[in-house]
Amino acid sequence: MSESDNVEVWSGKDRGDENFPVGSILIDRKLRPHVHAYYAFARNADDIADSPTLQPADKIARLNVMEAVLTGQRDTGSPSAARLRTSLAQTKVPRVHATDLLIAFRADATKNRYATIDELYHYCRYSAVPVGRYLIDLHKESHECYAASDALCVSLQVLNHLQDCAKDLEQLDRCYLPQALLDHFGASVEDLRRPKETPGLRRVFVTLLDRIDRLNQAAAELPQIARNRRLRLESAVILRLARRLGRRLAQNDPLATRVKLSKTDGLLSAIGAARHIV
Repeated sequence: MSESDNVEVWSGKDRGDENFPVGSILIDRKLRPHVHAYYAFARNADDIADSPTLQPADKIARLNVMEAVLTGQRDTGSPSAARLRTSLAQTKVPRVHATDLLIAFRADATKNRYATIDELYHYCRYSAVPVGRYLIDLHKESHECYAASDALCVSLQVLNHLQDCAKDLEQLDRCYLPQALLDHFGASVEDLRRPKETPGLRRVFVTLLDRIDRLNQAAAELPQIARNRRLRLESAVILRLARRLGRRLAQNDPLATRVKLSKTDGLLSAIGAARHIV
């Protein structure tokens, strides 16, 4: 790989493929380009970590190039990192919210199993929490918002793990379901290859969904304490979507079908969140 090579490997996914809004029209128009720059950086790093063809050492090397461009140690090799570096300089948002993401993506390059819930939460601290903290700092909100934002981001991440548990194992030989929970309920990672969930797996899902409910309860404070009206509305919509997806996963088998949100879910969540405009 030469100094000028572009290390990014785009999967074809974009903001429209995500479960939850990313830099939507609810965000101030002046801030949206910065949110999109942050998302593009995260998307490209995630695509490297999840590439089915790259070897772990190559993934790590590419992620290191992205960090070097982001921090100004080099100028070429990652267009999305260069774009985000410019954005961060303009907004004065700390780059730790981007470099923390790379810690999680480096883990994804080499780590395929999680032993405990605490280990999973530690991963979420770097894979999801930085996104919410970035948005809080971009909006110049108080760091008092961090705790509620952290809870919401972890909720969203674990919901995504439950949605994609079968696909992650099939395509990446990766399982985020804690082994301790699987053992406790008499389930196994290999059960994720079945056409439908086992009773043990359902108990694992229910246990994690109970934790998601508690995280969402903690996150409910965010739309109440954020000063920025648009951020209040955006976070309220996302929280309502998280609750809807949690209920859907409680009622449906993610091995037997793709459990996902619909446009109607988005509309109803937006209507329900409208009270946070004032």
